[in-house]
Amino acid sequence: MRKKIAPTWDSTKEPTEIALRACLIAKDAAFNAQDYIATRSQMALIAVQQCEKELDQIERQIDESMPAAITEVTEPEARELLGCMKFTIDLERVGDLMWSVARRIQNLPSPLNAKEASYLTSMAETLQEMLTRVHQGFLSRDLELAESVLRMDSKINDACHAVFSNYLEKGAGRRSYEVTHLLFMAQAFERAGDHTKNLAEELVHLVGGHSVRHVKKTRAGILRARRQR
Repeated sequence: MRKKIAPTWDSTKEPTEIALRACLIAKDAAFNAQDYIATRSQMALIAVQQCEKELDQIERQIDESMPAAITEVTEPEARELLGCMKFTIDLERVGDLMWSVARRIQNLPSPLNAKEASYLTSMAETLQEMLTRVHQGFLSRDLELAESVLRMDSKINDACHAVFSNYLEKGAGRRSYEVTHLLFMAQAFERAGDHTKNLAEELVHLVGGHSVRHVKKTRAGILRARRQR
């Protein structure tokens, strides 16, 4: 059996385009997860699964090609390649999380009620907007868009905390099974928001040249990193 040879890149253009495409696929995964929560449409379920598979394939493609590519480029190009790799890793995790949400919805014996579903659809909408801004920011190297994504992460966190406050602390009553799944799905969206926040932090690093991973994730923190350039 012939050994599979990883594709080679002549520049950073192709991996950058791949990472940008992965952003859009992850956004589609969140959109279709939201659709499935609201409608239980089989087409939406299949679409989430397909997005998850595509993101997994993209991550493997980048992972297989990176070792050879990273040794043949300049330092700025290496930073770009590593950024693309980090993007695809986090985006693959987003795809996994959206698929986990869809599977939980599929396995529920009865649908979520309107209030329960509204928490998740709101988080899905926020996640889609975050991914849209990450894509646009990566495409145009816009620090302001990256900054806005860092701020938006708290919106998903607040929604997740509201779910836990309303159902875990106050009790689920007779819907304990459904509410247990609701809590896990809210956590999945919160984790997807964290991965998307990672993308915004990586974008700041790519454009500004300094990491904001270990400074407070506020406007002041980002501005401090930018002033060091």
